[in-house]
This record gives sequence, C-alpha cells and structure tokens, in this order.
Amino acid sequence: MQDLTDLVAELERSQRQEDVDGFLALFDPSAVWVNGAGRRLIGLDEISEFTRGVLPGAMATGSVDYDVEHVAFITPDVALTGVRQQYTDLDGRPLAEDGAGSPTYVWIRTGSTWRIVAGQNTAVIAPG
Repeated sequence: MQDLTDLVAELERSQRQEDVDGFLALFDPSAVWVNGAGRRLIGLDEISEFTRGVLPGAMATGSVDYDVEHVAFITPDVALTGVRQQYTDLDGRPLAEDGAGSPTYVWIRTGSTWRIVAGQNTAVIAPG
C-alpha cells in the first residue's frame, strides 16, 4: 500500500514541478486517462500529446495537493487509489470550489513496477 501512496506523491510532484517525463513515466503504455474536462485519452501516445501541451506552464499561478483517501486491491497486482485533489494559489491557499477534484487511478503491477492503467481526473462540482 505504501508503494501506491508514494506513487501518488510522485504524481503530485511531477504536476507541481511540471515534469512531463516524470508524469508520463507513471502510465502503462495501454492506459486510458479521462482528464478533468471529460476528454478520454487512450494509450500513452494520446496521453503524452495532451500532457506535453498542457502541463508546461500549468502551475504558473498555483499548485496542487493530493491526499490518498483509500486504496483497494482488486487483485494482488491490480489496485485502485482514490485521491482528494486540491488546487491552490501561489500562497498555498485552496482555490474556490472549482479547485477540487476526486481522481481515481487504477494501477497494475508488472514485476515490482506499478503503472496507471486507467485514471479519471474528475472535477468536484459544488451543489446548487
């Protein structure tokens, strides 16, 4: 379980530092990723093209914090992490309602290496 928590921390670090290659290294080549706007990206090539276009400069006005809320093992080599995501301003203050998310990542383990095989980066919509 700690391995997965550490990988979510690496995901956070790579976003904060706009480390495109570090971010992409977390994905399985066959991964499916749904971004916060609901766009489905299939395969590492599509995920890479999208990420290279949006991650550089994304943290110019703020940052992001991740908190692993739960880990569920589907099999010993397939796991799900549920994350609370909070975007912040440059002073570390949480952004308004549009700054929160509830990403879910499905990881697969090959040998000793875990990679994201599916992810849903869902925005949290305020009630009302």
